[in-house]
Amino acid sequence: MLEVKSLTSNKTIFGHSAELMGSRFEISVVSDEEALANQQVAAALDEIDRVGELLSTVADDSKINEINRNAGLKPVKVDSEIFRLVERSLQISELTYGTFDITHPSEQPIINNAKPARRKANVASYKNIVLDAAKQTVFLKNKGMRIGFDAISRGYAADRAKYILQMSGVSSGVINAGGDLLSWGLQLDNTPWTIGAADPSQAHQPFAGLNISNMAITTSFNNESADTVAPNKIAGNINPETGFEVSKIKSVSIITPGAELADAMALPIIAMGINAGLYLINKLNQMACIIIDDHQRVYTSRAVSLA
Repeated sequence: MLEVKSLTSNKTIFGHSAELMGSRFEISVVSDEEALANQQVAAALDEIDRVGELLSTVADDSKINEINRNAGLKPVKVDSEIFRLVERSLQISELTYGTFDITHPSEQPIINNAKPARRKANVASYKNIVLDAAKQTVFLKNKGMRIGFDAISRGYAADRAKYILQMSGVSSGVINAGGDLLSWGLQLDNTPWTIGAADPSQAHQPFAGLNISNMAITTSFNNESADTVAPNKIAGNINPETGFEVSKIKSVSIITPGAELADAMALPIIAMGINAGLYLINKLNQMACIIIDDHQRVYTSRAVSLA
């Protein structure tokens, strides 16, 4: 447990960390009572563990695996939490022109949920997910398709942990979910939490500070440079697999009130490219982004002011 004391008040930052969902979660809360802070953080970590089990595709008896086993066969009744997750995922798929997609073929694992916007007809597509709100069922229309929440599970878990902490009376804190940062309230000196945007050349070093509270920031790095895509490009630097210009993006940082949405939007912006990505972000409320290209040039949406 980490403690950082204030010189001007009785409050302290209590920090705890744990390995959950394959990532390191670090939770820091501002409190004047250590025992209570420990209980509150323990409850938040339990919630993260619960989300990991809920969204697991490893456990045979998980609801996600039941949905996948019944692909092309029958709808599966789910609880409201999973139903809303799928529903929100489909909305993001529409918003990002299909570059975010929770489906994949059964023989291919989901790595990041980022998919081409234009591709040959495939059994695995968000358009082949059927939701029945009245019966609260999820149906994958085609055999051989699966769903998974790898791209947003950490962000969703962080959002849930924040909710648990706030409901228990924590008015200020920070959650680091394997690099996804979520903050609310103020620091000990009553200033906003400072969240760093990562430098793609030095992943553990921020290139700029953002004084933001009550926001989340997620940074994704492009593992496929324009050079590796170039052999397949067509006139106008358009990637035939995505329908968008060849991405020259090195990294994207998404800033928005929720970590789940930040997670969901980062990789699609890389897939869409600088111009289309900024155009989309600038149309959305309560969302901002920072893009760094292959030449270390920085592009920001209208709502961003770098410190």
